[in-house]
Amino acid sequence: MAEVLEMDAGKLVSSTETPPEMDALTFVSKDEGVGSSSSETVAELALDQKFDLVRSVGEECIQEDELRNLLAKKKNPVCYDGFEPSGRMHIAQGVMKAINVNKLTAAGCTMKIWIADWFAQLNNKMGGELKKIQTIGRYLIEIWKAVGMNLERVEFLWSSEEINTRAHEYWPLVMDIARRNKLPRIVRCSQIMGRSDQDELSAAQIFYPCMQCADIFFLKADICQLGMDQRKVNVLAREYCDDIKRKNKPIILSHHMLPGLQQGQEKMSKSDPSSSIYMEDEEAEVNVKIKKAYCPPKIVEGNPCLEYIKYIVFPWFGKFEVERDEKNGGNKTYNSLEELIADYEREELHPADVKPALSKALNSILQPVRDHFKNNKEARELLKTVKSYRVTR
Repeated sequence: MAEVLEMDAGKLVSSTETPPEMDALTFVSKDEGVGSSSSETVAELALDQKFDLVRSVGEECIQEDELRNLLAKKKNPVCYDGFEPSGRMHIAQGVMKAINVNKLTAAGCTMKIWIADWFAQLNNKMGGELKKIQTIGRYLIEIWKAVGMNLERVEFLWSSEEINTRAHEYWPLVMDIARRNKLPRIVRCSQIMGRSDQDELSAAQIFYPCMQCADIFFLKADICQLGMDQRKVNVLAREYCDDIKRKNKPIILSHHMLPGLQQGQEKMSKSDPSSSIYMEDEEAEVNVKIKKAYCPPKIVEGNPCLEYIKYIVFPWFGKFEVERDEKNGGNKTYNSLEELIADYEREELHPADVKPALSKALNSILQPVRDHFKNNKEARELLKTVKSYRVTR
């Protein structure tokens, strides 16, 4: 059975837990696309298997006992994830989200993906131009379709449209959340916008966390499935439940944030092309970016190449294949991350082995996306338009 690594205080550490996607009930069909699932597959999963599958999405879960109870009582829990359409899509937002969504839907969850166009406008993305923001939203959906996100249980909801349609429900909820929280508590949530509590925030950006907190209840979400950088506002939603004496709190399932490619970059940046691989990057671009990536010999902690292998390559392929000359040890297939890291720390696996193999794996995943944007006229025009936009912070 495959062994995987889990995050502990920001470090890669060994675990012998079998990832759900690699067990006898493998839900990932490489012929049908990553994470393909069917109603028959979901029906076969026992409670423990559903729990393990859903739990594997998150680096952190608040709270595990609540998650297990939810899965036992509700056949199709509602998971919520949201994003600001604010520029080209990098591989963490594209491939990792597809992997996570496919795990959740395979476990029977319904996924509501909140296209936060109004929020991007509040946060001054694309200079606050809503038309540009919505164009980017359509481009992002095209990518998820092309990369293999299973859309059977996925709903894409535009915040501007949904809020306008049910304004009588939404705005009283936002106002109640704002009324019950002091300004310093809201400012501490500014991380969700890519800001810090030391930044000079506009009035719109102060209101933003209250709206994002309201989204969770507005969408009737059972599970908040967002990145670790969104944790603070999800905790705010649980605190709000305490204030209003609501027993069923939203469960927080926070996924890992994939780092940038350069040393010390804790998070990919859309505005820094050297830190990110974009979903429609050409093969040569991917090769160059990985070649220049930080990947010191023997060093595992803070090594973005190894993180890419852990969070993208192994979940996608279930293995990592290295090609090299016989004099350098010959070809080798790693079936577990633990085995790979052991070789890397002993210098039996070198950066010069890792980087070409990683580039090849990533290019294989991205090729259907490239093909889609080359062969589909509407998608091609969308990408051309998005590339012409200047990203604003």
